[in-house]
Amino acid sequence: FTPENYKTIYLNWMENIYDWCISRQLWWGHRIPAWHCGDCGEITVARETPTACVKCGKGNLTQDPDVLDTWFSSALLPFTTLGWPRATRDLETYYPTSLLITGFDILFFWVARMIMMGCHFMAPPHRPLPVPKGASALAESAPYREVYIHALVRDAERQKMSKTKGNVLDPIEVIEKYGTDATRFTLASMASPGTDIAFNPDRTEGYRSFANKIWNAARFMFMNVDRATEAGVWSLGDLARDVSESGVPGFAVQTLEDRWILSRFNQVAKQVNEALKGYRFHEAANAVYAFFWGEYCDWYLELLKPRLQFEGSFDKSATKSAVGNLVSLFEASLRLLSPFMPFITEEIWHAVYDGKPELKSIALARYPRANEHQINVQAETEMAILQDLIVAVRNIRAELKIEPKAKAPVEIHASADVRKIFEANAGAIERQANVESVKFTEQSLAKEAGARSTARFDVRVIFERKIDVKAERERLTKEREKIEKEMANAERQLGNEGFLAKAPAKVVEGIKARLEELKMLRAKNQAGLDELDRLQ
Repeated sequence: FTPENYKTIYLNWMENIYDWCISRQLWWGHRIPAWHCGDCGEITVARETPTACVKCGKGNLTQDPDVLDTWFSSALLPFTTLGWPRATRDLETYYPTSLLITGFDILFFWVARMIMMGCHFMAPPHRPLPVPKGASALAESAPYREVYIHALVRDAERQKMSKTKGNVLDPIEVIEKYGTDATRFTLASMASPGTDIAFNPDRTEGYRSFANKIWNAARFMFMNVDRATEAGVWSLGDLARDVSESGVPGFAVQTLEDRWILSRFNQVAKQVNEALKGYRFHEAANAVYAFFWGEYCDWYLELLKPRLQFEGSFDKSATKSAVGNLVSLFEASLRLLSPFMPFITEEIWHAVYDGKPELKSIALARYPRANEHQINVQAETEMAILQDLIVAVRNIRAELKIEPKAKAPVEIHASADVRKIFEANAGAIERQANVESVKFTEQSLAKEAGARSTARFDVRVIFERKIDVKAERERLTKEREKIEKEMANAERQLGNEGFLAKAPAKVVEGIKARLEELKMLRAKNQAGLDELDRLQ
């Protein structure tokens, strides 16, 4: 059972079974196969309509007017629809099945009763099929192996939708306004096991923007494919069509961003597959969202643009590799996104294969799996450092109110290893952070006004505008309070013997390492405050 707590409820019912009245006075349903004798009062139960009473032999019979309880009838569904009581091929193939997906509100009415019926009619002596060799007759009689209890969709205030309350949302109206994919993704992103979905249409609007982002990324990709085809560099016919292998087929690694995005895709594919296996649909959906929008669109496409050159004496080999990587990664990302947004991914996927895919639908293509050989933790670490620097420079520029188009030089203090990363990617820093030039210094910049410090580097933007000492002091003071709060929490955990005894060694080591980083950041922060005192 997922969530597991429903197992206890289910077992409690199954271990305390009582008879229940299966007769209902409804206008339609399965009529009870029982005939009452008008002469002796005997009840005859039969498959076919009897012509005489089994007791007195007279033909004065009247069928019971009631119908079977709805749940009694539906509990027979798993095996009667497959040919029971005959030993059919369908029954042998599809019973038991693997998974039942249902709501908690019919856990007893339907789930438990299907199992009751299955354990009776699909177990000897009623079982029409032989029990598989080495299997348990009781286990083989249950209609399914797993039960996933999905959430109920409630309104934004977590109230159950009711026509009386007037809080019912029409899904057709939501779909017409925001799109089917956006509506579907909203539900998936909130489908946490054991938690009902508080559906808010405003959130769906955000996922409509996500669908637009995917569409715009596809337009960017096809625009460059057209340019590459015209230049005789690459065409859609060059796309690797064998997607049976794991990872991203046909992806050629040349730069840090290539190594990074390839590793991130495989890490996300691994995370998504594990989440889907555990029915954590919200984790899977949010992981795909963060990768496609944040890492693929916001970072990789921007870092890749300088390599998409088709004019003058451009490097054809580098451009071919860049276009191939762009399309290969996009195609793999579409397959990863497909279960959550099936319509837009289907449309674009057919276009990626120029309308001639080897499979009829993206739903039939192999779902992406992680390729451990394509995971590169070092590349992810290096890229994280580079991203931290670019974001820090962007933040400094915003605080200094530097015009977006104006370029400004930056000064960086870092260790030799980190400096090597920045030097190798100086072009990316200049383009992504709008930097005029990068200068390295052996002196710490922590005391410089307007500088930013991390555990790996100090950076400051060289700009003539006067620093607002008061505002900078407030910023550094808030930063120090945040650092000291986190330090106190880390020290409290490390001083807790009970926590240390239970926590994994890696977790404890991680907290210790973070504490050392925080001490370094606090020292740099204090140096910045001291420098402000000197300026006053």
